[in-house]
Amino acid sequence: MNSRVMHRLVEQVRQIGREERLWSSGDCIVVAVSGGPDSVALLHILYQLAAEPDLKLRLVCAHVNHGFRGAESNEEAEFVRRMASKLGIPFELGVYNIPAYMKESGHGAQLAAREKRYEFLHSVAEKYGAGAIALAHHADDQAETVVMRILRGSGSSGLAGMRMKRREKNVELIRPLLRIYKNDLIQMCEKTGIPYVTDSTNLLPKYARNAVRLDVLPFLGQYNSGLTESLNRLAEVVGTEDDFLQQKAEQVYQELIFNEGGIFSFKIEPFVALHAALQRRLIKLILNYLPLGTEDNDFTKIEAIRKGAIQNLPTTWSLDLGGGLRCMREYDMIRFMLDPMGNSGLPYTYPVEHFPAEISVPNTEHCLRFTRYRANMGSISLDELGDEEAVFDADKLLYPLTVRSRLPGDFMKVIGLNGSKKVKDIFIDAKIPPSSRSQIPMVTDAEGQIIWIPGLRRSAIATVSQHTTSVLRIALDTRRFN
Repeated sequence: MNSRVMHRLVEQVRQIGREERLWSSGDCIVVAVSGGPDSVALLHILYQLAAEPDLKLRLVCAHVNHGFRGAESNEEAEFVRRMASKLGIPFELGVYNIPAYMKESGHGAQLAAREKRYEFLHSVAEKYGAGAIALAHHADDQAETVVMRILRGSGSSGLAGMRMKRREKNVELIRPLLRIYKNDLIQMCEKTGIPYVTDSTNLLPKYARNAVRLDVLPFLGQYNSGLTESLNRLAEVVGTEDDFLQQKAEQVYQELIFNEGGIFSFKIEPFVALHAALQRRLIKLILNYLPLGTEDNDFTKIEAIRKGAIQNLPTTWSLDLGGGLRCMREYDMIRFMLDPMGNSGLPYTYPVEHFPAEISVPNTEHCLRFTRYRANMGSISLDELGDEEAVFDADKLLYPLTVRSRLPGDFMKVIGLNGSKKVKDIFIDAKIPPSSRSQIPMVTDAEGQIIWIPGLRRSAIATVSQHTTSVLRIALDTRRFN
């Protein structure tokens, strides 16, 4: 047995593990082993490292029978079981009927198999208290991944390819072979006499990854003999830069983003000052925090939000993000939220026939308080009134009054104007965010005329004068709409 090749790869993986902090002394690692040369080499390399006094790693061999190839799959499972037994490593087998799961879930073969495989590996990690799951992806796999993501139109995060270490469900997914090429792994197995099996489905071009491996990469390799190495360098460089950009985005997120009750928002002025790359990354980060989540092909959606934020007009707009989520521009703010209409968009009507009275405004923390009194019993100077209260000549009002939700086409006779003004225009002039407008009630008289928009404007109806003997005071509690 020639151990020189194995020794070189063991040293290389030891160095990678140290640089990337893939494990610590005494760690338990679940090793995913399919039976092919890559995973078999990984198991034997980690077996060599595990025995070293300064590491003392505990290994668990995990194999998944996907149920695609009948007897061939069963033979592979038994092959991996015998290998683990020979090495004295605990063995765990997961058996799934992936074709049946494909019909149940509607997923394609590769996605369905991946979901069940990772589900099993995580269950094994939980059973043994393992902190990591070791996967046998190598440099050739990385090159294939980068090409597939280029074809899919991925951004920088996608072009970074697979990561050496990624946390998922409180377990680290580690790829110790990611800088090692497949030929080296096969050579190690053959020169050391380590047996492995060959999965016949790896030669079927109907699977996208196989087509990239068998057709696309060889074709492109005609123009660059070092294509695989170039693609790995690309992933390495882009991955590092992507990490840096992500750190900057998270820093900016802490500085600019407000989160109030699940509504994420930011002011436009500091956002516009950011580099376009940070603008996109910040929007993507917000979407990731929402129940929506994003994929690389969400570029169009992210760019629509970004351009809508940096343009001068229009100053209000709304974009449906799907899944009941919406992004809205409201003058100098961008907001991300669940559909803002929701229940707050339901119409309501409350008659006010007796005084004093108190009406709670639906879906807000506000209420309107009505009080009637004689003018000589504590008259209020009109100059002292704020936006949260209004007074009327009680004898000039038409009763009963009504508190209702806003209606399309609402208008009001405004003090100082010869005529009426649309409520919509009043909101626009006051720069009331569209998402807040449905929360503002209208107070009307018996003829449906709006006498007050709480917190905003009073009508020209029933104004108080020196001849007023009875006053109706309406106050808005507890805070303004904003």
